[in-house]
Amino acid sequence: MSFASEAKKEITQKKIAKPCCLRAACYGIACFAKYFDARGIVLQTELSFVAQYAQKMFGRCGVAGTVEEIARTGGAVYEFAVKAPEEVEKLHTLFGTTGREPSLQIDPRLLICQGCMAAYIAAAFLCSGTVTDPSKEYNLEILTPRTNLAKDFEALLAEHEFAPHRTRRKGVNLVYVKASGHVEDLLTFMGASSASLRLMDQKVYKSLRNQTNRRTNCDTANLSKTANANAGTLRAIQYLHEENALAALPETLRQAAEKREQYPDLALAELAQQFTPAISKSGLSHRLKKLEAVAEQMKQRKEQAAEHV
Repeated sequence: MSFASEAKKEITQKKIAKPCCLRAACYGIACFAKYFDARGIVLQTELSFVAQYAQKMFGRCGVAGTVEEIARTGGAVYEFAVKAPEEVEKLHTLFGTTGREPSLQIDPRLLICQGCMAAYIAAAFLCSGTVTDPSKEYNLEILTPRTNLAKDFEALLAEHEFAPHRTRRKGVNLVYVKASGHVEDLLTFMGASSASLRLMDQKVYKSLRNQTNRRTNCDTANLSKTANANAGTLRAIQYLHEENALAALPETLRQAAEKREQYPDLALAELAQQFTPAISKSGLSHRLKKLEAVAEQMKQRKEQAAEHV
């Protein structure tokens, strides 16, 4: 089961006790169903438990509906419908509608308390919403072909500080929430607390993974830098050997060259601890740079002498 399906399953298992909140849940289903008009309601979903939830909620409000499984090439679709004339009449009496309204918008009189708001938003999500697996990204969205309904729904989410956005995709209105914190809060508000906790856990995991990656990249860069520096020093020492020049250098430089050859892979601070007594990192750095400078000067003098031959 996908993350979105698990979140929806959790919502359908939440108990709604207050009659006003029960009606708000049914109203959310109606608004975001395939159609809601004088013919009644038809909701189509790929999740059987969502269709059964809709049937249960409307049944508790005294409106009888049917659930039918429709076989399709891409998989079964489950349809909840209220079509019988007497049930359609009860339906519109419940919401104070006629089914002939020119535009479907949210009636604030049907959202009395905070619980009503949560039930309505959760029902909208059940019918036409989805939430991305947090291991990939953070995004919760709800689609509707009804523009005025989308505007009202965006305002409803904004009223509860979920920072929603609205756009259109292939001619369909899309209301979405992107920030992880707001997605967490919205899932909790709708009754999907476990899904919200899973998102939080995934966010912590991503943060730790990113920190580890940053440390690894930093360590790799430092190792590369150290290796390049060591290689440059070793080339200089090798050149001084070839020119029989090391014996003429001061004791401190000869010791530095010997230790670097003995421990070619050690970082500067670690190499400094190999001396007896130990010397400072800056002191050793000065000696190794002096070796490189001597080797470079000898190369230049040799090249200049060759040019005059």
